[in-house]
Amino acid sequence: MQATTLLARPVRRLDGEAKVRGIARYTDDLHLPGLLHARLVTSPYAHARIIRIDTSAARAIPGVVAVFTGHDLLPVGPEPAERARHLLARDKALYAGQPVAVVIADSPYAAADAASLVTVEYEVLPAVTDPLRAMRPDAPAIRPKELEGEWAEAGMHATVAGGQELDVRRLPANVTNAVRFQRGAVEQGFAQSDVIIERTYRTPFVHQAYIEPHASVAIPRPDGGVAIHTTTQGMFYCRNVTATTLGLPHELVTIVPMEVGGGFGGKTVLLEPLVAAVALRLGRPVKLTLTRTEEFLLATPAPAAIFELRGGLRRDGTLTALQARVVFDSGAYPGAPVNIALLLLGGTYRWEHLDLVGYEVLTNKPGTGAYRAPGVPQATFAVEQLVDELAQAIGMDPLELRLRNAARAGDPQPNGVPWPPIGLFQVLERVRDHPLWENRQRVPNEGWGIAVGGWPGGIEPCAANVRLNHDGTFTVTLGAIDITGTHTVLAMIAAEVLGQPLERVRIALLPSDAAPYAGMSGGSKITYTVGLAVKAAAEEARRQLLEIAANELEVAPEDLEVVEGAIRVRGVPNRQMTLQQIAALSMAFGGRYAPVYGTGRVAVTQQSPGFNAQIAHVRVDPETGQVELLDLVAIQDVGRALHPALVEGQVHGGAAQGVGWALHEAMRWDESGQPLNPTFLDYDLPKASQLPSLQVELVEVPSPIGPFGAKGVGEPPVTPTAAAIANAIADATGLRFTELPILPEQVCAALTGLKRQ
Repeated sequence: MQATTLLARPVRRLDGEAKVRGIARYTDDLHLPGLLHARLVTSPYAHARIIRIDTSAARAIPGVVAVFTGHDLLPVGPEPAERARHLLARDKALYAGQPVAVVIADSPYAAADAASLVTVEYEVLPAVTDPLRAMRPDAPAIRPKELEGEWAEAGMHATVAGGQELDVRRLPANVTNAVRFQRGAVEQGFAQSDVIIERTYRTPFVHQAYIEPHASVAIPRPDGGVAIHTTTQGMFYCRNVTATTLGLPHELVTIVPMEVGGGFGGKTVLLEPLVAAVALRLGRPVKLTLTRTEEFLLATPAPAAIFELRGGLRRDGTLTALQARVVFDSGAYPGAPVNIALLLLGGTYRWEHLDLVGYEVLTNKPGTGAYRAPGVPQATFAVEQLVDELAQAIGMDPLELRLRNAARAGDPQPNGVPWPPIGLFQVLERVRDHPLWENRQRVPNEGWGIAVGGWPGGIEPCAANVRLNHDGTFTVTLGAIDITGTHTVLAMIAAEVLGQPLERVRIALLPSDAAPYAGMSGGSKITYTVGLAVKAAAEEARRQLLEIAANELEVAPEDLEVVEGAIRVRGVPNRQMTLQQIAALSMAFGGRYAPVYGTGRVAVTQQSPGFNAQIAHVRVDPETGQVELLDLVAIQDVGRALHPALVEGQVHGGAAQGVGWALHEAMRWDESGQPLNPTFLDYDLPKASQLPSLQVELVEVPSPIGPFGAKGVGEPPVTPTAAAIANAIADATGLRFTELPILPEQVCAALTGLKRQ
């Protein structure tokens, strides 16, 4: 095959022009004949029994078609334990902002007016917003434990196995999941330690802050099914949840994927079952688009967490023991990424002894979901600060301690599974040699910090198809949503295998009833898994092309080469067939050959973890506590960068979100469960002016599994940022800040206290 040299080149994104020109179509852009508009009525209380709902005034508004309550849509049976399946609260509201009714009208304005007139009588119940209080035996039970269900979204991001599942029936009512990872004997390890440090770290709820709010349009079908146009990262999971919730066969639910205006794990399935249920009841298309405040009230942010860590170290730099008690605040529904967090908490380094226990706890807050590397930014913030303190305690350079103890291929993870080939040591070596770290020097009020974080990688079966068109071009049909430019990379893979320029390859994303299966676009796995399927499909299509051409040209297939738009005999340029000629022989009346149609199917079962190391340089104003991030370097093992510009863009985006975790973002509630900052006016996102000029360096340790050596790259860059910044602040001030975000008032108060000492 003649190489097209497409790979490792920054080619233009296939979807770039449509987005730049503003002609890409999002769900809220859809306007259909007879379209109805839905608006939610939400609970003002974090925990309350619903006594009565009066919809009469709302129904009297001109243009209102219907008002549904939880009893209308789910009249019998227990209330579901999963957020997406819980269409409307029926008997009890579990968090402030939970939908309790939905108004449908012929205009969004009439629906909004009518929603404000729905009167709900509540009996207010005690709310629990502190996860540690929720774990107490005397805490009010938020829901019956027997209703808890399995949360599937974590598996769409990363697959981790092992660990001892603890019997939650023996634990307080609000503890819905508990797991333990053990290795060796930690008390023996601590007895052999020269230094032991104990710290408690806290991280808050963090919103994914996507630009486009959730939006869905459901259209009833004549066969009793429903087609849903929606903003989702995973249409097959969305279809499955919707069909199960509505009691429909899967083939009667079709998901039509639209452009996703940002997801970061927060766009899986949320509104689709509700909108589909309403559309089927009314027999008309229905649209529901959340307001920005509703996004903060009832969507699925990253969970808060508490890490109680105890770490031991010998003076020779050997990490002896790590003990952890981790509590994830899962909000009103189960689903916190406890396993993934514990895996990375204890797996980055060669701790001789481990005892890691994690709990998932319900509180009266919105149910949580996935957010870029779910669970790992929290775990990394904790363990990377602990490692820094241990190094400081024995007078060792923090990078040297990491290099001595960094996990390598074959080392056991906390679940006992050996690490596959990883580039952790290589990215740390690159940190050692980077000028920002090498040339650091003591400057008043300035500090440098490092941290490293990783992601185990996602795996999932998938398929793809490649067909030859009549004009000699190719179409790749997929079921994988593009939210980061992955369709461009998949087209590059197909073009590389087929020996064609990129403009001769087109990507077709089909609805769920026609597309080949793919997992959710999350967990850094689309290029890694679907890329293999596309590669296999393109190889099969290429084999079919050569077979037809060999038969027509009367040569062996191995004597042929693929050039732009044609197949020719090697060394004999005038003996060739164009791809249009092959298409005519295989797709016409009386054609002698079967159409060229390659199918690729893969079941990837081995992960290819990725690691990112970062160097942060900060200046701390001793009078105000303001932290200025002067420099940030991100060094990541990417396997092989098939599209370097897109890879670097992922690292930029992840690190920017990490800055948000570190210095800005937190969703807050008062003690009664009332949200305190449910708008972008109050929720502090980092602005462009608050981000440094980020330096990105790519390290290529090829994956033995991924296409052309590629690994997933989206998750790792967010994981170490907060820890690196926290370590830099400690270097500048001599003070440890163990709660995110690190705000100026906290730094100022700590510095003032230090001066008084």
